[in-house]
Amino acid sequence: MEVDRADGRTPNQRRPVVCTRGVLHRAHGSASWAQGDTKVIAAVYGPKAGTKKNENPEKACIEVIWKPKTGQSGKPEREYEMVLKKTLQSICLLNVHPNTTTTIVIQVVNDDGALLPCAINAACSALVDAGIPLKHLAVAICCCMVESGHVILDPSKLEEQNMKAFVYLVFPNSIISVLPDGSKRPGGEAMEHGIITSVTHGVMAVDDYFSCVKLGRAAAAELSDFVRNSLKLKAGNDPSKVG
Repeated sequence: MEVDRADGRTPNQRRPVVCTRGVLHRAHGSASWAQGDTKVIAAVYGPKAGTKKNENPEKACIEVIWKPKTGQSGKPEREYEMVLKKTLQSICLLNVHPNTTTTIVIQVVNDDGALLPCAINAACSALVDAGIPLKHLAVAICCCMVESGHVILDPSKLEEQNMKAFVYLVFPNSIISVLPDGSKRPGGEAMEHGIITSVTHGVMAVDDYFSCVKLGRAAAAELSDFVRNSLKLKAGNDPSKVG
């Protein structure tokens, strides 16, 4: 049975993406990421000398501030900050600028689903724009499980609200360019098949989870090519677009 989506997309079709760097002049680096009607702006400030609570003589500190479109930050925003911080810490070279703090501010412009993956993608682009040393880039995507058992990619807000469960997945981008050919994890899995972050909401079977991972990885591979190409453009150029 085929899944009918309100916007006419197929189950494995994501929304068009637009990424623009250098959108804020007072930040050390910035980027906007729009995916369908979901749009996020990320700003990077730093690295700056570490404050007392963040001082670490051996590595840098990453701070994330999430600003919702309206109102005050609540529990969901605190969760987003935590996931985003852990994700960015895993891809940044923290020992390059020890005893410093880099602050990433996420401003939600509009939320029409898959908000956290869009924020992660915007933050990665902003870090590159700021010249922050990275181990590698990362790309994020959202997959949902509908009541019928089908998996759909990149849900809208309405689809998220009606889903049985959904998962946010973050995959490494350009990992092969960082490690020698054939590099393996300790368990023997090729690094390009790894997952940086996985956050699930709702209940799904293990097989359903791996179906989401399979669909998400295929979409992430396409997004990876887009991200690498878009980051070659200098700030101020026309925004990169992908359908």
